[in-house]
Amino acid sequence: MEKIKFLELGGLDEEGRNLSIVEIDDEMYIIEVGIKYPQAEQLGVEVVLPDFTYIKQNKEKLKAIFITHGHEDVMGALPYLLKEVNAPVYTTPLIALMIEDKLKKARVKNTKIFKIKRDSRFKIGSRQCVSFGVTHSIPDSFGIAINTESGYIVHASEFMIDFNIQQTGFTTDVANISELGKKGVFMLIAESGYAKKEGFTSPNHRIASRLERVFESTDSRIIVTLYDQNVFRLIEVIEMAHRFKRKIYFYDDKVRHILKHLNKLNYFTLPNGIEISDKEFDNNEENVVVIVSGVGPEVFEKMTSISMGADKKVEVRETDSVIIASPEVPGTENKAGMMVDELFKDGVAVTNMSYKQVLAMHASIEDLKMMISLLKPKYYVPVKGEYQNLVANADVAIEMGIMPTNIVILDNGQIAEFHDGRLKSTSEILKLEDVLIDGKDHLDSSGLVLRDRQILATDGAIIVGMVINQKTKQILGGPDVQSRGLIYLKDADNIVSEIGKILENTIITMVKEKKYTNIDARNEARDGISKFIYKQTGKRPMVLPVIIEINV
Repeated sequence: MEKIKFLELGGLDEEGRNLSIVEIDDEMYIIEVGIKYPQAEQLGVEVVLPDFTYIKQNKEKLKAIFITHGHEDVMGALPYLLKEVNAPVYTTPLIALMIEDKLKKARVKNTKIFKIKRDSRFKIGSRQCVSFGVTHSIPDSFGIAINTESGYIVHASEFMIDFNIQQTGFTTDVANISELGKKGVFMLIAESGYAKKEGFTSPNHRIASRLERVFESTDSRIIVTLYDQNVFRLIEVIEMAHRFKRKIYFYDDKVRHILKHLNKLNYFTLPNGIEISDKEFDNNEENVVVIVSGVGPEVFEKMTSISMGADKKVEVRETDSVIIASPEVPGTENKAGMMVDELFKDGVAVTNMSYKQVLAMHASIEDLKMMISLLKPKYYVPVKGEYQNLVANADVAIEMGIMPTNIVILDNGQIAEFHDGRLKSTSEILKLEDVLIDGKDHLDSSGLVLRDRQILATDGAIIVGMVINQKTKQILGGPDVQSRGLIYLKDADNIVSEIGKILENTIITMVKEKKYTNIDARNEARDGISKFIYKQTGKRPMVLPVIIEINV
């Protein structure tokens, strides 16, 4: 019987950076390749990626990458992975268009993207796969099932149950899911973010009634902030504006692009005449809805710029009503808070739709129970969420009759290995590193750059330089000591003098003992200076000795 391995390279005990790996003998399948946004202390970092080392080491096994929907936490890192490995991508038509946009921007070429239907059966090699539609905040979202000799391995993606949704591309294919359950599901992998929330998520994900209150209460301009990939919420805002006969101005071109994709696939068509172009937009017009959108923290940065009067297109007025329909997500809290503060300073009416008031379109307890009931899995693996939510998800599975021994809670990099249809081991754990991106390319995969930035921010830096004769190693100039963010040099002559002496004595001693090299001298001086400064100040600044060797 086939040997099966399952592991996550991200998404466990954290929000975002989702990447699941299913291995069946010598075949590897990747499900989702996402990013997460950095914490406040991760200075200068824009996004955090999973560690792809294991994938690169086993790239000859890689048969397919499945991207289940069009959000950054499941597809944002795909261009980076495809620069490292060449593998076909399987996804639905809308998500394929979005991926093509991303790959074009990242200049990634020669990637095969296979467009599949939300509810379809297809083969990858000889392996039978089944996709099934799920309800999420973007159309064309789907779960994936991979057949094995032990039964189907099912990744449910991100989902919720809402039988009142009629829009094409948003429905859940209950019949197809139930059919998988009848055929036999070996393992179900399900999200955990809302595993503590009672009941179904629906109808608490809808914002139409809250939008209506604002639209009825004002004749002045309305500004709405949205995540541009939350298409369900975008459609709710457009339909409300159309109902109240208001025009719409899209501040961002990305959302216009997404709407073109939706129209192309017949998922949604913008009402005729509702959009105001850049040329037509007038900041003094009242009967208009301005939609400010972006990905992750972008939307808060844009709205903050507008509220501070630093934007060329839109200027906030006291008569405006601002609806924050883009609740903060992990990694965006500081920027979201700054935006709200600026809006209150402007004196505008602010309606903040936080996750406490309006739920995101993820699986609450009853949604999870329905998925478990339909699929009847032998093994259950909670993913996506903080550790307490993974445990809460496991509790839901126990309540549904799954044996605790058949529920597998993992850490990132921990491998669940199955032989002959049974869990054999979870003892193997990969060593993973955060991969940090500063906006263009790989910034840091070991934490060294981030550590340096934290040191500079908290303890400052000391630079000490000296000039010596390249041949004789005789000191020609210096020492010159510069301090940034640590001490005021004029008030610390004794410290400055001693720092210079440490470098000078290090060079003289090493030359005398005939073991001088530039790099060894700098390293030894750095250690001596660091110990001295800590003793004197209690701080550990970045110490940068510089030895310049010149020909005389």
